[in-house]
Amino acid sequence: MSALQLGFIPEPLTLPLDRILPSRKTPEGILGSRKFKQIVASVEAIGLIEPLSVGKPHTSGLHVLLDGHIRLVVLRQLGYTDAPCLVATDDESYTYNNRINRISSIQEHHMLRRAVERGVTPERLAKALNVDVSQIHKKVTLLEGICVEAVELLKDQQFSANMGAVLRKLKPTRQIECVELMLAANNITVVYAEALLAATPQHLLVGETKPRKIRGISADQMAKMEREMGSLQGQLKLVEKSYGQDVLLLVLAKGYLGRLIENQAVYRFLSQRQPDVLAEFELIVQTVALDGK
Repeated sequence: MSALQLGFIPEPLTLPLDRILPSRKTPEGILGSRKFKQIVASVEAIGLIEPLSVGKPHTSGLHVLLDGHIRLVVLRQLGYTDAPCLVATDDESYTYNNRINRISSIQEHHMLRRAVERGVTPERLAKALNVDVSQIHKKVTLLEGICVEAVELLKDQQFSANMGAVLRKLKPTRQIECVELMLAANNITVVYAEALLAATPQHLLVGETKPRKIRGISADQMAKMEREMGSLQGQLKLVEKSYGQDVLLLVLAKGYLGRLIENQAVYRFLSQRQPDVLAEFELIVQTVALDGK
């Protein structure tokens, strides 16, 4: 078995910026964008975190920049003369960072919390990320008062730092129910969380003994909302129980219908006697995924 060959030199090399040749034009308006300002603030506060990615040197001694075009512009704007670079070892055309997996909100929380525990001040983090320091405090304390089960459900999701303040008002069992509803609706927003909070029965709230008064919502409307939310949760539980079996049956039915209409005699009979049924069968067979995408 041949040894695995790395696509780049493991240790970054420090290269002069005048020997790095961009492979594409910088987008117009990038200098005034929020992303550009965040990178500038980050480099000013803590330096360059991620090395540039470049190709092997040409005969002219220049390296083609594969990834890091905005960082290169920032470094030049701040007066840097060189930068750490990862140098590719092959000649294949490869698009770096073609698909980026954004870190989840909980991963970001752990990173910021670890930085604070190691002595980095929230003010310095805020400056590096070009955000208000209050956002750093919210993200650092994001999971305080949130039960482990709810955290596990949200571990791969992105959501506002204000979500923690809403969930903390709920007891653990209700936190789990609300997170499950948000995931099922694919709507993990503070607005939806506050609506679920408003529809939560009094005994599932933390530290509230008096009826809550919400502007524009009467007591009758609040009671109706609570009943409808309870009904929705019950329906969700029923769907969860039968979902796997339903999907299996649909996949089998799709395969069976595909084989059925491939039979010329059956196809001819349906096209002559039941064209509407045949059209529905063909639609089912042509469906790539259950959601129709």
